[in-house]
Amino acid sequence: MIDIKLVRENPEMVKENIKKKFQDHKLELVDKVLELDKKNREVKLKGDELRSSRNSLSSQIGNLMRSGNREEAEKIKAKVNEINQELVNNEKLEQELDAQVKEIMMKIPNIIDDSVPIGKDDSENVEVQKYGEPVVPDYEIPYHTEIMEKLSGIDLDAARRVAGNGFYYLIGDIARLHSAVISYARDFMINKGFTYCIPPFMIRSDVVTGVMSFEEMDAMMYKIEGEDLYLIGTSEHSMIGKFKDQILQKQNLPYTMTSYSPCFRKEKGAHGIEERGVYRIHQFEKQEMIVVCEPEDSYEWYNKMWSYTVELFRSLDIPVRTLECCSGDLADLKAKSCDVEAWSPRQKKYFEVGSCSNLTDAQSRRLGIRIKGEKGNYFAHTLNNTVVAPPRMLIAFLENNYNADGSIRIPEALRPYMGGKSVIGENI
Repeated sequence: MIDIKLVRENPEMVKENIKKKFQDHKLELVDKVLELDKKNREVKLKGDELRSSRNSLSSQIGNLMRSGNREEAEKIKAKVNEINQELVNNEKLEQELDAQVKEIMMKIPNIIDDSVPIGKDDSENVEVQKYGEPVVPDYEIPYHTEIMEKLSGIDLDAARRVAGNGFYYLIGDIARLHSAVISYARDFMINKGFTYCIPPFMIRSDVVTGVMSFEEMDAMMYKIEGEDLYLIGTSEHSMIGKFKDQILQKQNLPYTMTSYSPCFRKEKGAHGIEERGVYRIHQFEKQEMIVVCEPEDSYEWYNKMWSYTVELFRSLDIPVRTLECCSGDLADLKAKSCDVEAWSPRQKKYFEVGSCSNLTDAQSRRLGIRIKGEKGNYFAHTLNNTVVAPPRMLIAFLENNYNADGSIRIPEALRPYMGGKSVIGENI
């Protein structure tokens, strides 16, 4: 959510930002919110005037009563009562206008960074850099679920019987590999100086609307029936929510945290053939990182965060590239974002395995996350980034470490988490 002062002072800039995001249907919101904001300020001013008048009249009553002018005192009391009723009505109108202004402001997208390329959708995202040489071996690499099945590592049929499509059982070495990747990612981020945290896996609606747009909420979140609770789609939601309504001390900044959680997503819509198996699912586990920092430091942290993901994947011998997300591919709260994509030797192309985002003060405004400053409090900046999200990451891992005999090589960095094994499936 952007500052209403920015809309008042520079509405054309806000409209231009909306156009850059190809959301022209939201242009009318700017004029509408300005009109409501004007009414709201007029109502607030009227409230101040009514309270001032009431206080002035109330101070006269005591003097009149002491001087014996009871009749005049009663007349003034009647006027005070009239003002009180008018104040009740005025405050109700003020609350209604506050709510209407906030509702619209939450729909107006965050101001994107000047460096963001302009484009309508993810097809216009821009490749920034490749890391590692993408290799296509001279032997066939099976589809990822076929690799897992040969290793007796997955049971999708049983999962469908138990929970439906979009779920899975991971078994044996594949399940161990999944946990090993998560544990390795956890320690990798701890070694980068991040504090490890396991957050709540359910959050209240006021946190949900604080960390994401209404469109994202509808497309992603599962609601707990009969309760004001939602299953998290990523631990970033819980982690940023941790700072809700807090005034942070400058000396404690930045907060750098890495968190583990299961994640639950509706994943609305149909998906292509390459998104079957365990590519796009309703439940998965993830290691995440978040930063809450001073505004002037957020882009420095942004560059550090995506680079950590690149470093982690390269340590597991997986080639990756970074893509700059274009304006039309940015969710409303994001000012800048990039995707990390892993190489798929089977598909001979890259696919998304993580995303890094700087939301500047958009989430902080919604959640009331402030920093205590010498000249007044101000909003913090928040960032988030995927460290690793298996089982999608497992697809990249299995394909890039697949041997001609069907076994899977375990990179040296991961071997301590796999009981010292350098290969799995060597006897299949």
